[in-house]
Amino acid sequence: MTAADLRTRLATDESVLMPGVWDAITAKLAAEAGFATVFLSGYAVSGTLLGVPDFGLLTQTEMAEVARRVCRAVPGVNVVVDADTGYGNPLNTIRTVELWEHAGASGMFLEDQVWPKRCGHMAGKQVIERADWLAKLRAACDHRESIHVTARTDARAAIGLDEAIERARMARDTGVDALFVEAPESIEEMERIAAALPDITLVANMVETGKTPLLTPAELAELGFTLIVSPLSLLFSMVKAVQVSLQQLRDDGSLRGHLDRLCDFDSFGRLVGLPEHYETEQRYR
Repeated sequence: MTAADLRTRLATDESVLMPGVWDAITAKLAAEAGFATVFLSGYAVSGTLLGVPDFGLLTQTEMAEVARRVCRAVPGVNVVVDADTGYGNPLNTIRTVELWEHAGASGMFLEDQVWPKRCGHMAGKQVIERADWLAKLRAACDHRESIHVTARTDARAAIGLDEAIERARMARDTGVDALFVEAPESIEEMERIAAALPDITLVANMVETGKTPLLTPAELAELGFTLIVSPLSLLFSMVKAVQVSLQQLRDDGSLRGHLDRLCDFDSFGRLVGLPEHYETEQRYR
């Protein structure tokens, strides 16, 4: 799908909920579940691709390659791709925009952390000067073809909520499509953010056991947040399920007594398009 489609949905829908994915199969699962928009999470890709924390270790080109695979796997889905800090200065940011658009991304998040960055709900974050971040946002907006740009600030934790809101106000004037004040720590803080930033799409990041209160899309929409990210729900669910199955396999040597925990062979085949591949194979035999 296109950035225009995402903009239309945000203009007409009460809210857009994006589950976090990290590869083609999780994107397919999200599409099968009925999600029209997904978020390619840097945290999840860093953990699953490299087995390391979201500490700025994932490179621009590694993320671009994952984005290309995910977008190709779910052509009918809007894929918003985490772009961290743009991976450098405004020139690097321009290349990031180009790579993301060539991969097929509908949207991107661009933040103001010092590189190497870290997950928005981790301790020890630092942010760059306002002017440096705003320059990257202008570069992204000036050089995009159509991609939906979200300006994310992590200044709430690094400096304070007032600074975060002021940065978001300034970012709005660069031409971005949405604003994301990361990691408010109460509903009252979220209310302050929404009151200070009317007439533009606001992002809420729902991280289980993170810093921000967990709210439903309806509750968030009532507060003024309509682009909602649930970036780690699938990752944390997967890790827990795999841990349980591994322990069972180690204890019993088989999962035959716990087949209810598993996707069956034929269902997985349908998910990855096995029947269509058989048909294509037969056509050219």
